[in-house]
Amino acid sequence: MRNKIAYLSLLLCCSLFTYAQDLSLTAITIPAELTKDANAVVKESYTEINLNAIDEMTVKLRKVTTVLNKLGDRHIDAAIHYDSDRKITKLSAKIYNALGKEIKKFSKSKFIDVSAVNGFTLYSDDRLKYIDYTPTEYPYTVVFECEFKSSSTGFIPEWNPQDSYYISVQRSEYKINNPNNFKTRIRKLNFENYPIKKVSDESIHYLAENVPAIEYERNSINYTEIFPRLLVALNQFSLNKVSGTGTDWKEFGKWMNAKLLNGRAELSPATIEQAKNLVSGLDNDIEKAKKIYEFVQNKTRYINVSIGIGGWQPAAANEVDKMGYGDCKGLTNYTKALLDVVGVESYHTLVYAKERRDIDKNFSSLQGNHMILNIPNNGNDVWLECTSQTIPFGFLGDFTDNRDVLVITPEGGIIKRTPSYQNETNLQTCKANIKLDANGNIEADVEITSKGVQYDDKYHIESYSKNDLEKYYKSSRWSYNNNLEIKSTKLTNDKKNVIFTENITTTVADYGSITGNELLLRVNIFNRDTYVPKRYRTRNYPLQISRGYKDVDDFTITIPEGYNITTLPPKYEITTKFGTYSMEVKKVDEKTLTYHKSILIKEGTFPKEDYKLYRKFRKRIAKQENLRIALQKL
Repeated sequence: MRNKIAYLSLLLCCSLFTYAQDLSLTAITIPAELTKDANAVVKESYTEINLNAIDEMTVKLRKVTTVLNKLGDRHIDAAIHYDSDRKITKLSAKIYNALGKEIKKFSKSKFIDVSAVNGFTLYSDDRLKYIDYTPTEYPYTVVFECEFKSSSTGFIPEWNPQDSYYISVQRSEYKINNPNNFKTRIRKLNFENYPIKKVSDESIHYLAENVPAIEYERNSINYTEIFPRLLVALNQFSLNKVSGTGTDWKEFGKWMNAKLLNGRAELSPATIEQAKNLVSGLDNDIEKAKKIYEFVQNKTRYINVSIGIGGWQPAAANEVDKMGYGDCKGLTNYTKALLDVVGVESYHTLVYAKERRDIDKNFSSLQGNHMILNIPNNGNDVWLECTSQTIPFGFLGDFTDNRDVLVITPEGGIIKRTPSYQNETNLQTCKANIKLDANGNIEADVEITSKGVQYDDKYHIESYSKNDLEKYYKSSRWSYNNNLEIKSTKLTNDKKNVIFTENITTTVADYGSITGNELLLRVNIFNRDTYVPKRYRTRNYPLQISRGYKDVDDFTITIPEGYNITTLPPKYEITTKFGTYSMEVKKVDEKTLTYHKSILIKEGTFPKEDYKLYRKFRKRIAKQENLRIALQKL
């Protein structure tokens, strides 16, 4: 970093007065403390929102970002989403070199314009404009300016003065002009540790200055618990010209049910008759739901369709029934419509999927990025992921488990929590019968059973081709075993009990190594857990183990003729607040030994002072996982 500053200072001394055009855009003016741990520096960020009417909002954006190195390229953020409701009125970007000289200019027409959705999308009007710039030198500065108009005041841009690791902020300002005094609500998150001040008591106006970069720490709390955010919502709002209301979640749920969901459940008489025939003779609601869920999985497939009142209204059930596809909203709505027909109560549910994140129960607004279905089941909630053709009934996996969600009922919105797959629930057992020959080669029959999230991690491999399955075992699961060959596989997916079983016959040439009269053998052949957390001299944030699990291994190893089992390591056990570990190698007879290992890692959040203890715990485990024994030649 000192070399970087010295280099910039030299450039300044040699050329500044003849070459620079704007001192405020030079990299030299950045305080040294803001370059520490930074790949980029936001010199200026300004957001001004004008609430002209309940259904009219204009937004002005200006962001000046100095990129210090190649890793900082992704932070220039010179891009803007738009659609049929959000209209871009002004758009430009300029690039400046280290001394503030303009070297490239982008008008609106020179921005690249692409669809903002993935390849599974059938139709969407969501698009993205961005600049394509390949830097030839560092540092450089990007000035991005944009204005847009929208009728959807349900989506008031939030303020994220610092929104990523390794980026510092010189100045970030956020202002809302509300001349009509519409009733607003705000939610401040993580402000306490940042130099943020309220500029005015008369309006929503905040300023952050000189925010140093934050270094990412592994095994840490989620970034949403670290970085500052300001959320703003109107009590009365508009969503694509549809008026809305939501001072709390109950009121929001009533609005969504009445304005976005009501009237979307119609089905043809033929489909209604088909659904009733499917559950004929069944009295239990859950058994009925299983039949309907299986029908939906077999009939439909997921394709994103981002239309319908800002992408928030589901496609009508009869449309999904006719076409055989839909997005998460459409497929959830279709499944609910079928359940309605057979008398099973269920409700649309908003959730943040993939990343474990809660719907903010203390702040009602348009939240969530996914929809699932809730079956109340007399207080024993059942949750359905309606976009998957393969996931078992009532199983969510790590895509939407263990988070607060919003259930939409006619009486209003209700915050519930999805089930959690924790610790021993995520169980893998590995059993193997292994034959070792005198040259160190092994043959093995391996059976692996997986439950909970470990099931979720593996069941998809049943769709792999033979070649892809071999590659999976050789390059991913058992990549530490050189010369491994897969002879046969049998995969069993028990969806009823949510258990995935793998039966593999395999060989590993030259697994054991011969040294003099000894044959050396690593006893953990098929499930090494050697993860060791990164070392930090100073830890700033709490330790978080986001997902607990349990592995149990039982191997029977037959040794070759001409060798003898001599000294074996003693039983090894560790018990800590983070989990437990035990390992034992036993001699059964002159030609047979057994290896047993059990590891339990517990989910939880711990003080930052515990990080060193956790790292020590994992180091001790990793050492045992690489344990070798010596067989003596007779």
